[in-house]
Amino acid sequence: MEDKDNLITVNIDGHDLQVPAGTNMVEAAAMLRKEIPHYCYHPKLSIAGNCRMCLVELGMPGRDRATGEPMLNEDGSPKIMWMPGPAIACGTKAAPGMHIKTDSPKALESREAITEFLLINHPLDCPICDQAGECTLQEFSSKHGRGYSRFIEEKNVKPKRTRLGPRVTLDDERCVLCSRCIRFCDEIANDSVLGFTDRGSYSTLTCFPGKELANNYSLNTVDICPVGALTSTDFRFKMRVWFLTEINSIDFETSVGTNTVVSAREGKIYRVTPRRNDEVNDTWMTDSGRELYKIVEAEDRLTACSVAGEETAATEAIVKASETLRGGKTAIVGSGQCSVEEQFALKALAKSLDAVSVDLVARYGEDDGLLMSVDRNPNVRGALMTGLIDTLPEERLEDLGSKIDSGEVRTVLSVKEDLTEAGLSEEQLSKVDIVFLGTHRNATSEKADVVLAGLTQFEKSGTVINQQFRIQKFNRVVPGPRGCIEDLYALSTIAANFSDEKFPSTVGSIWKQLAGENSQFSELSFQSLSDQGQVLDGSAFEHLPFREGKSLHFEPKREAVAAE
Repeated sequence: MEDKDNLITVNIDGHDLQVPAGTNMVEAAAMLRKEIPHYCYHPKLSIAGNCRMCLVELGMPGRDRATGEPMLNEDGSPKIMWMPGPAIACGTKAAPGMHIKTDSPKALESREAITEFLLINHPLDCPICDQAGECTLQEFSSKHGRGYSRFIEEKNVKPKRTRLGPRVTLDDERCVLCSRCIRFCDEIANDSVLGFTDRGSYSTLTCFPGKELANNYSLNTVDICPVGALTSTDFRFKMRVWFLTEINSIDFETSVGTNTVVSAREGKIYRVTPRRNDEVNDTWMTDSGRELYKIVEAEDRLTACSVAGEETAATEAIVKASETLRGGKTAIVGSGQCSVEEQFALKALAKSLDAVSVDLVARYGEDDGLLMSVDRNPNVRGALMTGLIDTLPEERLEDLGSKIDSGEVRTVLSVKEDLTEAGLSEEQLSKVDIVFLGTHRNATSEKADVVLAGLTQFEKSGTVINQQFRIQKFNRVVPGPRGCIEDLYALSTIAANFSDEKFPSTVGSIWKQLAGENSQFSELSFQSLSDQGQVLDGSAFEHLPFREGKSLHFEPKREAVAAE
């Protein structure tokens, strides 16, 4: 909550509102559920003030020039001195006694003029524009436009289908010169590659000579483009957005836990975009994270369970897996890509099997100071919080290899991990029976006695815990292939086969047991967990040498231009 001692009072359309000093008037109006239309303004970027769409009437309490005393009306209220011309709301910060009018005749007439100006050279082809349904120019034109055009001259036609980079295509004729993309590259991505060239009606967005928009955050410029100028080359003209179902999810690329929205239709995913969470990823995400949905239909996808290389029903494969693991001397290789619920089930299975060892495989990469952390596993902290492991995982399974060589381990259950990539040799794998639960073929699945074809993160629901120890949930977007089985059900069923009690096999039911056994989860449930997630107490693991990388908090410039 805001400190009431630091609040000031402003008046918006006759309504008094208390806000912190310096609050942007676009945001202040939004607190009263009043929309001030804008194109260039973005809450996470510096103020440019170049679209002029957010024009409002602005007034301040008057003071007598001679005495400096406040000027009052007959009823004793402050006399408001209104500026002769409109001011831009995005470049106006709240000050004591400030008054603005967002829907006065002068403000509305100003917006009509700006809209008419923006449409002079803009193609009026909304039905075929790729941005239709998500275009603020389309929305504001209907609300604030004249409804007809007085322009009779030939339009200045700008370039189409210009390649700005490997993932972004520009239709420059639709650009309204808001400069959001330029400021994003300069302030967030730290990759100054975009700028305007020429002047007036001939102004054109372009890359600097010898450069292209190729950084790993380039598609964020498409997200923040208010019109159909910047488009995703991958998604371009593939689907109308109003046909898509949008589901909240989490990016599994790193331990950052970027919040996402996955858009799909009729069982097929078309795109992944960022979801705003100021505590995690602001409103951004990586380009590489957007492409993860392609694993759903990858050529090496496992679409059926198998026993001894022969396809079989999932129920039969689970029975065979249980028989294989019953032999004893079993080691479990879990995964930091599993959900909290799956890791909890895996812990129960390890206890039932009296497993010789439980390992995870670490994945590390370069940190970019933004949303690509060093830890490339999304849920190592989940494995710690559930008690599946008590120390950080290693990149190589050398200890497990030694146990296999000595005969201490004769059976290995691998969940989502290719054991050869983790350092085990083909000779070592030939010494053990292998049960593999995963989504894609690899060297381990080829050697496994039993293969359980699992689901990707887009085909199931669950939770993960990011590097802030924030637990966040993801939801099923599309159904999995017919021959696959949900990972949690497979693990829970196998665990139940080694126990006298039935082990919960759904996300909702497993949370009841999880909350009962771990005080960290006692006040939570999957259903009650908000879309923003909740930070858990990770102090018990402060002694562990986590490799997190740089801060993820963005600090863009905030200088505002003077209101004209």
